[in-house]
Amino acid sequence: MTETRHPLVLASASPRRLDLLRQIGIEPDRIAPADIDEAPLKKELPPQTARRLATEKAQKAAETGSGELVLAADTVVACGRRHLGKPADAAEAGRFLDLLSGRRHRVHGGIALALPDGRLQVRVVTTQVAFRRLSKADIAWYLASGEWRGKAGGYAIQGLAGGFVKSVNGSYSNVVGLSLFDVRNMLDGAGFPVRGLG
Repeated sequence: MTETRHPLVLASASPRRLDLLRQIGIEPDRIAPADIDEAPLKKELPPQTARRLATEKAQKAAETGSGELVLAADTVVACGRRHLGKPADAAEAGRFLDLLSGRRHRVHGGIALALPDGRLQVRVVTTQVAFRRLSKADIAWYLASGEWRGKAGGYAIQGLAGGFVKSVNGSYSNVVGLSLFDVRNMLDGAGFPVRGLG
């Protein structure tokens, strides 16, 4: 007998998040990116930004449908209290990499799940990442690759920048764009059938 379930909407245009979901056997019924202003608010701490943006994305995407589960996420890379967003150009990406060189930073992943009854479940997952010391040649090579474009913090851990990473403390998939452990559990708790749980 086929198990009935609510349709799942992914409120993100990120191909990385879609690939991550597919990695664990979850295929959204539709994709509805939520276009919002992602700039941090004044005095807002990075984990608060991740939570707020994920919440706003889920709420906006949920307005366009009914009887659906809406999954939204946001990734904030932070060095101390400083937000490292998506660099505007190579120069800014270079400054980010120079700042991350030889030190630890945190990646805060906000996850929001809007339920068909209007309730909203939100959590923030934090992963600590340590970079080895980067030379000017390392940074120039990475900038030339173009991989930094559209990436929070100016790097992609799943790509060439993986060679810069000394250690990861916490969820690796969170750094890529979505904590799969948390998403699986949130969907399961919402009644969405997830293989391997229950």
